[in-house]
Amino acid sequence: MKKIPRVSIQTFDFNVAEEIAALRAQDPRVGAVCSFIGTVRDHTQGEPGHISSMELEHYPGMTEKSIEQMIDAAMTRFDIYAARVIHRVGLLMPLDQIVLVAVTSAHRGESFQACEFLMDYLKTQAPFWKKEQTPKGSHWVDARVSDDAALAKWGIQASNV
Repeated sequence: MKKIPRVSIQTFDFNVAEEIAALRAQDPRVGAVCSFIGTVRDHTQGEPGHISSMELEHYPGMTEKSIEQMIDAAMTRFDIYAARVIHRVGLLMPLDQIVLVAVTSAHRGESFQACEFLMDYLKTQAPFWKKEQTPKGSHWVDARVSDDAALAKWGIQASNV
């Protein structure tokens, strides 16, 4: 069986069921899979219908390496078997899938925690740049204090704001 990569940065959509099935198929010890699927919202800061599109950019090579290091940290911190992170880049529309984080372990607790840890880490540390298109024009999205606070609960201090 072909081993799937832990990290994929891609412009095309992903099939959640296929990704999870492939992750599970690699290890008969798996008793739990936790996943998070993020989608593009049509609003920001509580303003509905505000975003018509989002464009994501990354630095090829650096982004994958950064996410690989995040997965290594999760593997050290939690008793998990595997993790898979897919993050889309390019032009995305509201309701498009943007990110998948999937984690396997023997029991659900470790998978839930590792999945949340990876998402918190992705939101603050992964080198992605987001530009939102709104009726008022386009603007780059700044880091939020709430994202740094989410990472702080894991004992990691970040200052992205």
